[in-house]
Amino acid sequence: LKLEMPTINLDGEVAVLATVSGVVQSLKRCAVTWQKLILRVLEEQLKKVPQGNGPFAEIDLWRERNATLSALTQQIKLPEVQKVLEILQEAEPGFSGDLQIVLSDLKKHHMEAQDNAKFLSTLIRHLKSFSAGTGVDVISNTIPSLLNALRLVWVMSRHYNKEERMVPFLERISWEISARVRRVVDLQTLFKGDIAAAKIKITEAKDTLEQWKKCYFTTCAQVEESGSKRFWKFDVKRLFEKTDYMVSICQDLHDIFQVANEELYNIFIPELTTVTENPKAIDELRREVNILNSPMEDLSFDPFSMETARDWAFVMGEFREDVTVEIVKQIFLQNRKDPPLYKNHPPVAGAISWSRSLCCRIKHTITRFQEEEELLATEHGKEVKQIYLQVAKKMKEYEDQRYRQWRDRTEHLLPSLLKDTLLTVSSATEEPVTTKKSVCFTLNFSPEIQEIITETKYMEQLRLSVPEMARYVAFQEDKYLGYTSKLKAMLDRYHKLMEMMDVAETKLLNDYVQELWRILKAGCKRLTWKSVGIGEFIVQCMQTIGRLELLVHQIHNISEDISSKLRSIESTDLFKLPHSKNGDKLPGVKEFFDYIKCEQEKDMEHVVKKYSAIPQLLIEVEIRVANTNSGKSPKLASYYAYWENRIYQVLTQLIVKNLQAFNAAVLANVPLIQIEAVLSVSEITLQPNASEIEKMTEQFIQDCVEVTKHFVRWMHGTCIECPPQHVKADEVVTFSFYSDISQSPLITEQAVLITQNVHKLLAALNKYLNQWRRYDLLWKSDKDAVLDRLAAEKPACVIFDDHLQFYKKVVQEVTQQPLIKDEQFIRLQLASLASAVQENAKSWMMSVGKVLNELAREELFRLQDEIQVGVFSL
Repeated sequence: LKLEMPTINLDGEVAVLATVSGVVQSLKRCAVTWQKLILRVLEEQLKKVPQGNGPFAEIDLWRERNATLSALTQQIKLPEVQKVLEILQEAEPGFSGDLQIVLSDLKKHHMEAQDNAKFLSTLIRHLKSFSAGTGVDVISNTIPSLLNALRLVWVMSRHYNKEERMVPFLERISWEISARVRRVVDLQTLFKGDIAAAKIKITEAKDTLEQWKKCYFTTCAQVEESGSKRFWKFDVKRLFEKTDYMVSICQDLHDIFQVANEELYNIFIPELTTVTENPKAIDELRREVNILNSPMEDLSFDPFSMETARDWAFVMGEFREDVTVEIVKQIFLQNRKDPPLYKNHPPVAGAISWSRSLCCRIKHTITRFQEEEELLATEHGKEVKQIYLQVAKKMKEYEDQRYRQWRDRTEHLLPSLLKDTLLTVSSATEEPVTTKKSVCFTLNFSPEIQEIITETKYMEQLRLSVPEMARYVAFQEDKYLGYTSKLKAMLDRYHKLMEMMDVAETKLLNDYVQELWRILKAGCKRLTWKSVGIGEFIVQCMQTIGRLELLVHQIHNISEDISSKLRSIESTDLFKLPHSKNGDKLPGVKEFFDYIKCEQEKDMEHVVKKYSAIPQLLIEVEIRVANTNSGKSPKLASYYAYWENRIYQVLTQLIVKNLQAFNAAVLANVPLIQIEAVLSVSEITLQPNASEIEKMTEQFIQDCVEVTKHFVRWMHGTCIECPPQHVKADEVVTFSFYSDISQSPLITEQAVLITQNVHKLLAALNKYLNQWRRYDLLWKSDKDAVLDRLAAEKPACVIFDDHLQFYKKVVQEVTQQPLIKDEQFIRLQLASLASAVQENAKSWMMSVGKVLNELAREELFRLQDEIQVGVFSL
């Protein structure tokens, strides 16, 4: 493509050379040569088309055109060529105009090729990914970035921003994706390899084709949202018709692997081969499944080509017919021993219905073959028909066998089932009840009767004959269901009633319970499911249960009244504290316990009234149970004893809880009583002393327990209080709960615990007083002897000062000591003791001062005498 240069000398000015005829003629001949070369190159380039169906062919076309036209353009720009063009323009403008038109065309096509090659080159990196790797997953990951790059080309390019440019290029990309899918989904190797791997390849191929379309529409939306006035409104059918068809083929292939290769192969699990009676038959079935794939491996056409769509539809039709017969055959063989049943279907009729439904499925397939005579006439059609006849025969034999077995069993079993009694009982009813455990009755309606009824109804729906007795029982189904429902409700009501009664109530109502059991025994011994008196039996049972329920509810109401009174008695507070406000003086020990005892006596009046009301309530029970109101009915003897024992437990808890409350008050750091520390007969002691406090505490405990003397015991076998017994002429004994409760280990334990805690508390207070006993020399020393000795010794004044300072210090120390000591529930008052110590210290100070005064007077008198003697001597 090299331009031919003129051979003449072109040195000189353009205007001068343009006037030389020889030069101009030579240059014109040269220019004509250039013009022909450029026109020929442009014509050749514009006639060229991409050599291939993929996008690279179009990119290569523009790159080649750009290279060719660039070579010519660069030569046109050479100085000597430009000078030739200037000379010709100067000499003959008309001739130069034709050449300029050609050069303008060259420049236009060069700029187009250059622009297109530049922008399409930005796609090469993405398109190369299409040919990388062995799978299609790389393409799937590249499509979004490729379309994004195309969107930028559409926006920025001056030539690929038109439909006539972009649509063909998109078609080439679609072709490239399709070609890659064809290479990956190779049917000749796909069906010979691993099933799981093949399914993965097909799924990836299908996903890639679908993503190509999905990403395209996403890019269309992005182009519109970018604000560009040129939208992607391309022909979707032109772009995706072929890839959409390939998606459908991929789905067909996936179905083939899913149904024929996976589901059918999964039937031949190792356990099936182990338990089957004919392992060779399993191998034969497996071989037949392998034959299903043979047409796919030997296809003589490209299934992905739309031109062969009819051929592929024919192959898939044959495959589906084969699979239908084969799957039904495998389902039948695998599940015949335990077939899946429709909802509410019984085992035998359900199995027959299942077998018939399978037969209908393959019968539908054969019917379609018969509609297409050419299919049934083929060898393949004959094979399918033969398989159908074999399977249908086995299914019919299976149905007949299951039916005969059911009919024989029903005729033998049903009569004996109808002879069963209505109920069964878990224990003998003749023995009297001694515990809460009662006799348990159970409905004796065999589930097999219901199953026979259901089987009979479905067998008749299947147009199969049934035994006459089975038909009669099925006709009576509503009656049997009504009986069983009412019997269940009756037994539920009975068992609920028996659970409502405790041991005492069961003994109390023994006669009523025995009567109920006597009636129920008829359902365990005499009445069967063939009897005619079942309805009357149920009515009688329900009436008897209802009467007993009413009686039990009445007794429960009375029992609740008694329990309410007992709860009130048990919650009685026997430890009511004196009312005191902040700053009020606490009561003394005796005052404290006297107040509590007084309050106990007041409360006992109300409590005893509640206790005295209990016998009348028990007489109400007696009226309802024994039709007497004596309070001493033998039928209620155990019931009286039950409540007397409950009263004993309540009174025991009453005493125990109150003693526990008092013990908690003893240990709590809240003062309730006060005592004093006093100096008595040269000893620091408590007032009242520890022994007196402990005795008053023990008396309190005794008083608390003795409140049970107010609760008089009942005479044996009655709820009537025991009258006072005259043991001697002047001694009357009243039988109360006191004698038993006072010996209760629980109460003894609490009494000992309280006594110990009070003793420890008093010991702690006594120990606290030891700090005051350091002053005991103030009152234990012989004051007269000490003072006489001091006077006889006549010590220096400083010795007297030491004694006085000591007693003064004692007075000051006592002043600083707290006058109250709170220890648990006792407040110790120390004011009296402190005053006594101070008085003793002050008394010592006066006595020592008096001795000092006397000694000083004596010394003064002595000095006075000496002075007087000295004066007289002078």
